[in-house]
Amino acid sequence: MTSGIMVKSDSTLVKEALKVLGKDNFALIIHGGSFPALKGEDTGFGSYNSSAGHALINYAENYFNAIQLGPNGKTKSTDASPYCGTIFSGNPLFIDLKQLTTKEWDNILPSVEFDKVVADNPNADKGRTAYSYISKAQMEALKIAYSNFKKTTKFNKEFDKFKKENDFWLSKDSLYEALSIEHGSDYWYGWKNKDDKNLLNPLNDDEAKRYQIRIDEISKKYADEIEFYKFCQFVLEEQSLKTKEFALKHNIKMIADRQVAFSDRDAWAYQSLFLEGYSLGCPPDYFSKDGQAWGFPAMNPDKLFDREGNLGEGGELMKRLYKKMFTENPGGVRIDHIVGLIDPWVYRSDKTPKCEDGAGRLFSSPEHPFLSKFAVATLEDLDYTLEPDKEKRVKTLNDEQIRLYGRFVEKIVIAAAKECGLDKNAIVCEDLGTLTNPVVAVMEKYQLQGMRLTQFVVPEKPEHPYRCKNIGENVWNMVGTHDNLPVSFWAKSMINTHEGYLHAKNLVEDLFAEAENKDDIIVKLTTDANYLKFVKLVEIFASKARNVQIFFTDFFQIEDVYNRPGTSGDANWSLRLPNDFETKETINLQEILKAAIIARGKEFADKHKDLLAKLG
Repeated sequence: MTSGIMVKSDSTLVKEALKVLGKDNFALIIHGGSFPALKGEDTGFGSYNSSAGHALINYAENYFNAIQLGPNGKTKSTDASPYCGTIFSGNPLFIDLKQLTTKEWDNILPSVEFDKVVADNPNADKGRTAYSYISKAQMEALKIAYSNFKKTTKFNKEFDKFKKENDFWLSKDSLYEALSIEHGSDYWYGWKNKDDKNLLNPLNDDEAKRYQIRIDEISKKYADEIEFYKFCQFVLEEQSLKTKEFALKHNIKMIADRQVAFSDRDAWAYQSLFLEGYSLGCPPDYFSKDGQAWGFPAMNPDKLFDREGNLGEGGELMKRLYKKMFTENPGGVRIDHIVGLIDPWVYRSDKTPKCEDGAGRLFSSPEHPFLSKFAVATLEDLDYTLEPDKEKRVKTLNDEQIRLYGRFVEKIVIAAAKECGLDKNAIVCEDLGTLTNPVVAVMEKYQLQGMRLTQFVVPEKPEHPYRCKNIGENVWNMVGTHDNLPVSFWAKSMINTHEGYLHAKNLVEDLFAEAENKDDIIVKLTTDANYLKFVKLVEIFASKARNVQIFFTDFFQIEDVYNRPGTSGDANWSLRLPNDFETKETINLQEILKAAIIARGKEFADKHKDLLAKLG
């Protein structure tokens, strides 16, 4: 084995090797804003709907059969994180302005305006988004396009149909936009008008009447702004549907990403469905002694299901969301933080996420003065030698309890997938990190596909689930995600360290079991970063996992960081694939896959010796 660097691998051989290794799916992870741009079309933000986006999809067909996107919701002008986006409204930054200058869109955007956006992009061809810039420039260009859109009748029928079919969320989100203009802020918690904070949440008939008068007033005052918001969503959906068709034509499935969070806009629109006084977060752990206070609202269990177990108002809303996502993304949906659907950690919104401040598992706290009303676990099910934040605290579960923990998954997510012609394999569950016993039980009961992140293996633990020998078939395997350093950085950090030695020892046991020079291989793995990186990539393909993902920085060997968890700033979420990506050196899939086949053992390698010879 060598460091494995070359420009291109043979597409046919790669796909044959993936099939031999039992891989059903091989997905490239790249968030929408990270897509490249064509020369002269770099506006400052990537889009899968652009010509360059389609070029990447076309390129991906050579090796992959899926692209894992990030969340596509509308983000705040002050926060580029896609994980704070809206649940229904799409991000207008993904609209390809270039298309609006063409005859297809009746030239509603003058070419000179598009060229101006491109010319003023401060990060042109730098491999970075210009979020602050494009957030303003994109909307200014779209307003010009909208003014011309109103003068044409070409799209009237389609636009009216779109507004009617999506009114259940579109009217709410566009009203929020109008109120944001009224108050000069899209952060509704800071609005001075108390009624405006609660327009969709009347508590009695008098409030309902008063609020409706205010809604009518705002709707009339900002009628054009509301229609503009709907126009942006219409254009984005039209372009995205064509991208989906293009991707399927090129044998690429687009996989969506559903974050556990709700945006400020969603919290305002659906506040009657949330649990008052509580927020979603993470309990204290090794990385955060006080826990993580995400500040996202938690859905009220009483709004999800009624006493008979039928979907409540909140449950119906969530099912409509997942049906929309599965319809738009036939490759499926990645659920970020599946724990948040099965056994979420909630805390008092004015406190820390620590147990002593009243935090606990929403469905696993039968001893809690307030949360006990929602408990699935009973007092007898708890191990009182463990604190409420420990994953093994719920020690016993019967079948009925497992079913109750899994209601959201079964009756909303899986049901939505089935109604869209898909099955549970269209659900990708981000279950990285600590998993409680109820989560493990639900994952097993419904045979859900979780994740294994090999960069996070704990080498001192022989049975660690992220270690190659322990990885089963029904998972998505990867070396890192958007929150990890590139595998090259990881490898460099391990060289000449005791931890690096432990990793090397495990890799040799798992991938070189029949080698006669094991000690020599360990020495090379502990001293040669390129070789360690190579073997670490071999590992994800040599495992039994039927599905593999790889982040775009690892595949294209980009020595840069996409996101550093726990930090903020323009550097996060801004890294893009270079516009000349097709000329860049990628990892050598042929050599990696060849090594993965050999790692399966001599008998397996002999069975596929002809393929090994072709792979070089």
